[in-house]
Amino acid sequence: MLNIALWKRVTIWAVVLIGLALAAPNLFYERVERHNQAVKLIENQGETPDLVAQRGAWPSWLPSGIVNLGLDLRGGAHLLAEVKVDQVYAGRIDGMWTDVRDALREVRAEVGTIRRQDGPPDELRIRISQPEGMQTAIAAVRKLARPVTSLTGVGSSDIEVRGQGDTLIVTLSEAEKLLTDTRTIKQSLEVVRRRVDEVGTREPTIQKQGNDRILIEVPGIGSADELKALIGTTAKLTFHPVVSRTSNPNDNPGTGNVLLPDMDDEGVYYILERAAVVSGEDLTQALADQDQNGLPSVSFRFNASGARKFGQYTTENVGQPFAIVLDDEVISAPVIREPILGGSGQITGTFTPETASQLAVLLNAGALPAELVFLEERTIGPELGADSIEAGKIACVVAFVAVLGFMWASYGRFGLFANAALLINVGLIFGLLSLIGATLTLPGIAGIVLTIGMAVDANVLVFERIREELKSARGPSRAIELGYERALSAIIDANITTFITAVILYVMGAGPVRGFAVTLGLGIVTSVFTAIFVTRLMIVMWLDRRRPKTLVV
Repeated sequence: MLNIALWKRVTIWAVVLIGLALAAPNLFYERVERHNQAVKLIENQGETPDLVAQRGAWPSWLPSGIVNLGLDLRGGAHLLAEVKVDQVYAGRIDGMWTDVRDALREVRAEVGTIRRQDGPPDELRIRISQPEGMQTAIAAVRKLARPVTSLTGVGSSDIEVRGQGDTLIVTLSEAEKLLTDTRTIKQSLEVVRRRVDEVGTREPTIQKQGNDRILIEVPGIGSADELKALIGTTAKLTFHPVVSRTSNPNDNPGTGNVLLPDMDDEGVYYILERAAVVSGEDLTQALADQDQNGLPSVSFRFNASGARKFGQYTTENVGQPFAIVLDDEVISAPVIREPILGGSGQITGTFTPETASQLAVLLNAGALPAELVFLEERTIGPELGADSIEAGKIACVVAFVAVLGFMWASYGRFGLFANAALLINVGLIFGLLSLIGATLTLPGIAGIVLTIGMAVDANVLVFERIREELKSARGPSRAIELGYERALSAIIDANITTFITAVILYVMGAGPVRGFAVTLGLGIVTSVFTAIFVTRLMIVMWLDRRRPKTLVV
């Protein structure tokens, strides 16, 4: 067992070197961070002397991944926003008026004249002059109902229609309200995420909290007011005529045109007329839908102004493609198959239900679907983050000194091997955190400190077993071999149970709890690797070199 093959030795040291190389950029954190930000800005905005200088501050051939610092370490802004989903009901109901009016006009002979009445925001009330035709009116409006496309709403339609005296009342069904709530929160999350990402902020936390709230935490931003202003800006959604399609990013688009990349197909670019036919300000709604063949599609609706402009353009350009552009990226470029009149249309293609839903979300991302009311706002200054980092450093140093001293005092030379493996273990943790782009928070530092204390447990088990074997008059090699064999099952069992706990914390937890679970889980993996493979390899290399007759552990 102590004869470790050459390829295994090479593999173990290769893993250690790669892990330490991945962790190394964190020793030059600010320099690497400026390099990474300069690379991103050059990709998006082009080169400037300052950006080129910042990019050159770190060699491009070296790893440049660093651990992202969370809000509690870096400072930043915290917002808790409530999404006023009720406003969406009113908007949906208001948008139905045109269709309901047209449907009732077709049966005017039986229902008489119609007039919209004031009522609650989530109800559409229409008075008909011939109440005896109410059933005809209800039947005509019910033809506008569409099935609810959700698992809980199977068999339900999106609207409920009823008569009350001479008044026809249209409301959203409960199934449609639930679906609307879910869709509104999803769209709000997407809009907020896109707006925060636009400024290149690193690793923001944007997640749903409860039924109608969104938690927004952005490290590195100056204040909560700055974050609120950022979220309040408008994402740009436009519809443009397509001039041509190209794979050359340097193609000259010509006067009055613009060259924009495709959002999904890398290397595909579109030359578009710079002047938009219609903008996202005129888009009132986009929904994942089904076409006449039952295939996934996306339906959209414009307001009156947008409908007029879009109808005129599509009438004059049947057979031509038009591009839907969001934040200077083409998200779709369908062909106009027929004039799109009335302010609504349908985008078909090779959609799956998921991609159709995603496109609908992107189309709606140009504007927040409902008002955000900020319930909590807090600015965390960089001083607090610096204090947290300093406290974390002190905790790590104290833990290191205590553990290293204990191991050296208890196990002598073998304790030094364990200490070397412990240092490698911490380096591997930071290497993995950098590789996966994880965010390090204060609880994450607690996880690392806990790992430092737990990482030597495996070595303690092995060394105690070796001591027992030496008491049985075993030779050094045999004692070490049996020590590792008999301690292995206990090491594996103990770490598996702790790893399961870390997984449960990650799955069930959120925010800081997940940060703790990530560092704890990675620490368990690296500590098992260093205890079983690295420490044993160092002991074997020492035995091969010194060949001691006796052994003291």
